[in-house]
Amino acid sequence: MNTTFNLESLIRPTINALKPYSSARDEFDSNDGKAILLDANESPFYNGLNRYPDPHQRVLKQKLSELKIIPTDRILLGNGSDEVLDLLFRAFCEPNLSSIITLTPTYGMYDVLASINAIENIEVPLSENFNPEVATILKAIKPSTRLLFICSPNNPTGNTFSDESIEQLLNQFNGLVIIDEAYIDFSDKTSWLERLEQFPNLVITQTMSKAWGLAGIRLGFCFSSPEVISVLKKIKPPYNVNELTQQRALKQLNNADVVSVEINTVKQNKAKLINDLNSFSMVEMIAPSDTNFLLVRFLEPHKVYHHLRNNGIIIRNRSTLKGCENCLRITVGTEKENEKLLNSLKTLVV
Repeated sequence: MNTTFNLESLIRPTINALKPYSSARDEFDSNDGKAILLDANESPFYNGLNRYPDPHQRVLKQKLSELKIIPTDRILLGNGSDEVLDLLFRAFCEPNLSSIITLTPTYGMYDVLASINAIENIEVPLSENFNPEVATILKAIKPSTRLLFICSPNNPTGNTFSDESIEQLLNQFNGLVIIDEAYIDFSDKTSWLERLEQFPNLVITQTMSKAWGLAGIRLGFCFSSPEVISVLKKIKPPYNVNELTQQRALKQLNNADVVSVEINTVKQNKAKLINDLNSFSMVEMIAPSDTNFLLVRFLEPHKVYHHLRNNGIIIRNRSTLKGCENCLRITVGTEKENEKLLNSLKTLVV
């Protein structure tokens, strides 16, 4: 445990002094449907959506609490994980003064959010085999550094970082360590949720966009200490997760057995896709993947990318990222989609 971590010193003074927006619904905790709601200037004509959604997403959080075995006071829901990440910037980083650390190559939104919030992004490259260089990361920390972003399993490389590396960073960095677990459901590795209570500076984000198959509803999860969650709740928009999203998410969370079958199918399809891609002479390397995608190094990647695009197959060209030279990122599709990808590659001469 990081015994020197002090959350109070990280909170922006303006956020500390902020009186959050509140509504009458914050003081009202009844779901019996019998109350006469005359507080929020809504339409009184019932259509299922004429009322504002529960600002605290109580039913959804309770279900999530049961699935993840995490108390509800350690959970925050956002309009996609991107909203959660943005809240972390706004709560703990002072514009034009604070800095963050990212481990590149990684998810590009961290850098975008840093730019939007006028925060310096200190980029520390991963090793050649895409693992964190702990000593280098610790040396890069400045007095102004507030957040350290760790995407594990990592996007776009696909690999999971070792527990030992992450634990070192949690113990030696006095800012918040954000572990982005967007792809954790595809991994055989254990989520850091199991160790959440051990580290007061640990923040974990997850999403319903990947394994849960609900990218269209934009719902992200944040798990941390009650103190961190309390700060984020203070600045989140009052009704940030709409009613349709809450209903659809709850339905899917109650459908966990079906989702588990789909995850296993993706893993099987990935194993076959790796085997098939390795038969192509144009493929130089396939990075180990604990996700639903593959980072593949090709001979003439731009030629491959445009050939697939011209055949109606859209993948992601990551070859411009440092460390991902000549690499394309391919999402694992259905068996039929993967077959079309492979057949298209067979018609390409490199």
